[in-house]
Amino acid sequence: MAAPAAGANAQSLATLKRFNFFLYGTIAILSSFFPLYFQEIGLSKIEIGMVMAGGPFISIFANPFWGYWSDRLQNVRKILMMLLIGNLLFTIIVFQVRDYAVIFMLMLVFFFFNSPTFSQSNSLILNAIEGTKYKFGAFRLWGSLGWAIIAVLAGPVISRMGILNLWILYGAMMLVSLLFTAGLPRGNIGTPKPKAERQSYWKVMFSSKIFFVFVVLGVLISVPNSINQTFVSLYIANLGGSKELIGWSVFLSAIFEIPVFLLFDKFLKKSTRVMFGCLAAISVLFVIRWLLMSVVGGPVHIVFIQILHCITFGGYYYLGTSLSAHLIPGEYRATGQAIYALTWGGISGIIAGLVGGWMFDQLGPRTLYEICTIISIVGVLGFLIMWLRVRRSELEPEPKPKSA
Repeated sequence: MAAPAAGANAQSLATLKRFNFFLYGTIAILSSFFPLYFQEIGLSKIEIGMVMAGGPFISIFANPFWGYWSDRLQNVRKILMMLLIGNLLFTIIVFQVRDYAVIFMLMLVFFFFNSPTFSQSNSLILNAIEGTKYKFGAFRLWGSLGWAIIAVLAGPVISRMGILNLWILYGAMMLVSLLFTAGLPRGNIGTPKPKAERQSYWKVMFSSKIFFVFVVLGVLISVPNSINQTFVSLYIANLGGSKELIGWSVFLSAIFEIPVFLLFDKFLKKSTRVMFGCLAAISVLFVIRWLLMSVVGGPVHIVFIQILHCITFGGYYYLGTSLSAHLIPGEYRATGQAIYALTWGGISGIIAGLVGGWMFDQLGPRTLYEICTIISIVGVLGFLIMWLRVRRSELEPEPKPKSA
């Protein structure tokens, strides 16, 4: 058994839970209400999609950049501090301008600091609990709790203070998250390798054939999810839903992630075959979710359909994080998590923002979700084929290539 990560004592682990609560809750405010803010200042749905696609585009560079330095410095806490400081500063700046071109450019810089926060937070959890009795879900569930509670409380607050003052609430919550970083564990694991021995981003990605196939298939499942995350609040608003109802949709989409994480902590077998089987089953639920979204009759229906988010996104998130950690060596864990975040929220987010905004505007949300259903079906077939191949060849773990 590996030795516990340095600096991961009981107090720092407790702080890590609180940090996840506020970090996820703070970003929930932005992801849930940012599209409404942009609509309020006069941006079209296509322009909103373009702005939101900027984040995933920048994450292609930001995730490997920060992942590399996290592995290199062996101090995830320091990286998180820098990310949150940059996040806070550019949040304040971007809300002070109204010109679309300036907003777009500022948002690119903002997303450079914002997009890697979750993957780095996951790396910190995994490294801090290495060699201990603790499980990933027991810490990640605090993020879901924060996402649910803070988002539902933010709805009435934003209704009273006005959507144009969204930056005040977000900035205040980000400050709280930043304060908690002082008590976090360092998040280092093992002895850092010399520079000459460190693998590049692309080498890590192609180091395991199974990992590479996993991240490619993940794009098919994550594109519809990214489309929904970007436009569901606008869909609810277009059907006559209030900001409070949007807050409740976020609450119900996250609160039941907690039992999902606890169940996976208790019953999930750390086996490539088992995890691919679970990913195939969860992908089927994604298909059902988007099919239901294409036939909704009102905003309240969307709120209840969002409950499926707990099982679909929550399950995929847990399994993807666990499978990445299972397939990638510990010393490259931050880079592996960055690659997973890149394909889940980066590439898919670009497609969702650029194509999703056009489809929402030109084809309508119902047709948009019908297309999401078809894309997810392709992902289901891919995961089923991969599960059958892994089971047949009994790759547990994947065999190393023979030397010449």
